[in-house]
Amino acid sequence: MNTIKPIYISAFAFLALVGCGASKQVSNTSNSGLVAISAPLNITKKTPITENDLKRWSHLDIVTDTIPGMSVDKAYAELLKGKTGVPVIVGIVDSGVDIEHEDLKSVLWTNKKEIAGNGIDDDKNGYIDDIYGWNFLGDITKENLEYERILKDKSLVNEATYLEAKALNDKKVADATTGKARSEQMLEAIATDDAVLVKHFGKPVYTVEEVNAIESQDPAIQNSKAVMQQMLSYGLPVADLKVAVQKQLEDQIALINGDHLKTDYRKVVGDNPNDITDTKYGNNNVMGPDKNEILHGTHVAGIVAQSRNNTLGGDGVANNVQILTVRAVPDGDEYDKDIALGIRYAVDNGAKVINGSFGKSFSPHKQWVYDAIKYAEKKDVLIVHAAGNDAKDIDYAENFPNDSEDKVTEFADNLITIGALNFEYGNKVVARFSNIGKINVDVFAPGVKIYATTPNNTYKYLQGTSMAAPNAAGVAALIRSYYPKLSAKQVKHILMDSGIAIITDVIVGGKANDTRSFTTLSKSGKIVNAYNALLMAEKMSK
Repeated sequence: MNTIKPIYISAFAFLALVGCGASKQVSNTSNSGLVAISAPLNITKKTPITENDLKRWSHLDIVTDTIPGMSVDKAYAELLKGKTGVPVIVGIVDSGVDIEHEDLKSVLWTNKKEIAGNGIDDDKNGYIDDIYGWNFLGDITKENLEYERILKDKSLVNEATYLEAKALNDKKVADATTGKARSEQMLEAIATDDAVLVKHFGKPVYTVEEVNAIESQDPAIQNSKAVMQQMLSYGLPVADLKVAVQKQLEDQIALINGDHLKTDYRKVVGDNPNDITDTKYGNNNVMGPDKNEILHGTHVAGIVAQSRNNTLGGDGVANNVQILTVRAVPDGDEYDKDIALGIRYAVDNGAKVINGSFGKSFSPHKQWVYDAIKYAEKKDVLIVHAAGNDAKDIDYAENFPNDSEDKVTEFADNLITIGALNFEYGNKVVARFSNIGKINVDVFAPGVKIYATTPNNTYKYLQGTSMAAPNAAGVAALIRSYYPKLSAKQVKHILMDSGIAIITDVIVGGKANDTRSFTTLSKSGKIVNAYNALLMAEKMSK
């Protein structure tokens, strides 16, 4: 399932409401005597989180601020003050980036070997006028999911995989048939209960804190309060929630009608997506044909690198980064070919970190992507990948791309897979949607209500492992900037080994009756921490 899609809301849970083992902390004390941060076993948020803190909670500190952030502010104040790093190119392989955004214009990579607008491939890399990166999607924004492409072309896979794809489609159609009525009821109920609270508050927008504080005895207001508490608990504003549920309904209707199997989006691009040697396609418009369709990639880029301390929007994690855009992830499932060529493009143009906030359950040409990951490893490039948003254990469920053909033995050591954290420290610290995996998820990072750049000089909260990955990628970029002699492999293991170990039990998949030790949810049993990572990097670089 493509991680650029919104997390769909559980209609069943909504309607029910309406009807009513320890991991050892690695020592990374620096030579100056600074001590690594450790997680308190039991803390309670001292005060309700403010809007200003929520907008940058991933930068805050688990001890001082009682929020499970990455201690980015502490790292800048205590470890990086007065130091100068080297510029680091970060490849954003995603839906596209708004290169005109006020908070990103100053952090864009530009191809110095190319003369803009002359229609000539000056650097002879096969891509004409690739000033800010390359667009492998051409003028398409939508795409089929991979299982749909398999159903349309059985020759892509073996019989067993085809039958898996067919079974998945049959289940989705059945679920859509029953889910359609629920989605319609959800939209009607959200509109009705939002209208009640808008009238109650006397304003069109309200916060979850205001909803929680309602003390009215009016039964209608009490019911609307309960409904909207549930809705706002998903971390989306009401307007965005309506969009998500409407999109869910449209998808359900398309499944029922079989529309999802009728359109060939790729023909607009003009290449053969099943031929890895057919590389002359796409264009240099890294924003694509519609700015509204690059929200995801623009947000991801901002998490890594939006300008710090400039009073605009939020702050990026890394302060000395150049964003190289590879447009390869549509609204649907990415093609293996685009991802493989996109990784190679970013590597060949100097990226030292590549963020991949995408993923899917089927990968007909996975070897092409595996070869690209190995190519990046040879060139000392770290790839940071989102674990996925299906609340599944990817030690068993498929989630591509990955770095292990058998889910046990890694064929490369330059890919790190990131799960998502919630901003509440305690048993709810794991995002309800995040995939887990003791073997195949490496570490966790902030991924709920992350505030960053969106197209047309706007800023929004988004959530997903898609947001957790660039938070981790930002820390990786910091390490590579201030300690450039450390290898991609070393940086990967610093992110894992220096993280803060959480040894308490947590709720998994948003199910209160499913609690497990946090140590069992990833290989490291830890959460990314910039302060600790830089301490360890300092020690390792001596």
